Amino acid sequence: MWIDTHCHLDAPEFERALPGVIQAATEKNVQAILLPAVKAGDCQHVREIAKHYSQLIPGLVYTLGIHPLYTNQAQEGDIAILEQEISQSLTDPRFVGIGEIGLDYFVEGLDPHKQEYFFNAQLDLAQQFQLPVVLHVRRSQDVILKALRRRKVPGGIAHAFNGSFQQAEQFIELGFKLGFGGAATYERALQIRRLLTDLPIDSIVTETDAPDIPPAWLREEGLAFNEPAFLPRIARTLASIRGVNEADFALAVWRNAMQVLPRWSALCADLSNPKLAS
Repeated sequence: MWIDTHCHLDAPEFERALPGVIQAATEKNVQAILLPAVKAGDCQHVREIAKHYSQLIPGLVYTLGIHPLYTNQAQEGDIAILEQEISQSLTDPRFVGIGEIGLDYFVEGLDPHKQEYFFNAQLDLAQQFQLPVVLHVRRSQDVILKALRRRKVPGGIAHAFNGSFQQAEQFIELGFKLGFGGAATYERALQIRRLLTDLPIDSIVTETDAPDIPPAWLREEGLAFNEPAFLPRIARTLASIRGVNEADFALAVWRNAMQVLPRWSALCADLSNPKLAS
């Protein structure tokens, strides 16, 4: 079985195509997907998607949070809304943490102070509820590490990681796994490929970030957008770069995700041992 630790199934690109997208993922033996919310107002929507498609994807889960790219339009009261949504979701076995949260110092036009306000407020919620977090880390690794050290947050995933090896080690020390996906399929992605090769295998998880971060072959093959059905092909490329057997890689990344997100592990406890599709 394959696992996609970061996939925006609620994105506009999937709105009309979602049943087919889910079915395609099922046919590729993607049995677990994490859907992170990006706005306080999206909480109910991601919850409903996870519930509605749970029969097809038994390991379909969600996290709740405010993405840094949406902080310019967020209101201070959204933190109170998010806190209430988190509290109400604690009895839902498909709710596994807080995210997608973080800092983005690459995209122009974002207020860094507003980003930091919402990021720190959400880390406080993670500490309050003792929930892992799914992090957006773009040109902000050191600032995020500093914020994490000020709190007792039970780890999580730093998705689409592209920092230095030293920064990667610091995230790992704080209880985080590092997400790798389509970006590593480009031959020019030398830094990401070095990380993928040099980091401990127990620090790595697989993701698509669909519909974003398309793999290298997407345009060449005339495909419209990235989707979770591409995860096995992406993961096989990662395993090849790493120089490991794909079955061993599939098992390792599954176990890594379950370790860092214990509520996800509890939900998937009755699934058989991860195996590749025939």
